Amino acid sequence: MTDLSRAAEIADLRRMARKRLPHAIFEFIDGGAGAGITRAANMADFERLTLMPRMGVDVSACDTGATILGRKAPLPLILAPTGLAGLYWPEGEQATVRAAHAAGIPFCLSANSVASIEEVARAAPEAERWFQFYFLKDPGLTSRMLERARSNGYRVLCLTLDLAQQGKRHHDLRNSFTVPPRLTAATVLDALRRPHWLQGYLRHGVSFGNFESGTSDGGFASIAARVASLGDASANWDTVARIAQEWGGPFVIKGLLHPDDARRAADLGAQAVIVSNHGGRQLDSVPSPIAALPAIAEAVGDRTQVILDGGVRRGTDIVKAKALGADAVMVGRAFLWGLAAAGQPGVSKAITLLAEELDNALALMGQPAYRAIDRSALA
Repeated sequence: MTDLSRAAEIADLRRMARKRLPHAIFEFIDGGAGAGITRAANMADFERLTLMPRMGVDVSACDTGATILGRKAPLPLILAPTGLAGLYWPEGEQATVRAAHAAGIPFCLSANSVASIEEVARAAPEAERWFQFYFLKDPGLTSRMLERARSNGYRVLCLTLDLAQQGKRHHDLRNSFTVPPRLTAATVLDALRRPHWLQGYLRHGVSFGNFESGTSDGGFASIAARVASLGDASANWDTVARIAQEWGGPFVIKGLLHPDDARRAADLGAQAVIVSNHGGRQLDSVPSPIAALPAIAEAVGDRTQVILDGGVRRGTDIVKAKALGADAVMVGRAFLWGLAAAGQPGVSKAITLLAEELDNALALMGQPAYRAIDRSALA
């Protein structure tokens, strides 16, 4: 049993996850594309920003709340769509949505989840659930999946634009990472060294729960091969408009770094733009979200909300994002490490760490309310 009391920061959850997961699976969560330049910049660019505290302010009761797509939340935090959460912990998506609901924050389910749309909805029927969707070649499959999400109470559609094909993730290639994991002497030995993970995997298995067959060819498949077989690389802004119209409800557009793309999303009526480089897992050597954020926030103004996704590891990162124009932030790896370490309690621990750090940062900065932070909070 993982002792979560020893986790003082998100980095501690990462270390705990690394001990529990087989090497190839940990690297699938942890690694980035190419040389990892962008993945490193996602965090390093936060570190270059300096906060400027003010004194003589009553901070006896700081307000960390935010309004996210018209709904109030106690934290400016969304659990990002991440594929295959059920591979890291049995029923991982269900554990995550329950933790998000307990914290009062939104959870976005990835289309490439292990648990299905329906299973996650049953796990937390009252939760604020979003559904992440990328463009598929099969229009019938697209329509069926949108209808399943709509009829199962997913309020927001998250359209991901930066997955025309998968980025070159060298660690996955070296590890021959497939779904389900391919059994070789090396992978079997590695799994035997992680008996707690192996026990859960053998009991529950893994597949892509939102598709009729577990993989595109019915057998072992790399993620890159799966994206190539199902994804529609010809999708464009007309495709975005068509799917948004078919959805008929609130939608956000994820994967934007250029201000002109953010303007285009706002023109289409997106309720939010999500500034993201896919966690540094797609194209290497692109800007970090925090570096791209100011220009995008200026480009869209008050026409739509702005959400930052990528590199958030601390409460101070959330403050810095707000100072540069983000209404809220998404976290992916931060909660996945908690999930991989301890299941639902691990996800809750990740949320709690960020919440406590945010409250502490507001108090020490002389900022009694998150929503009031502006550029003056930066030196």
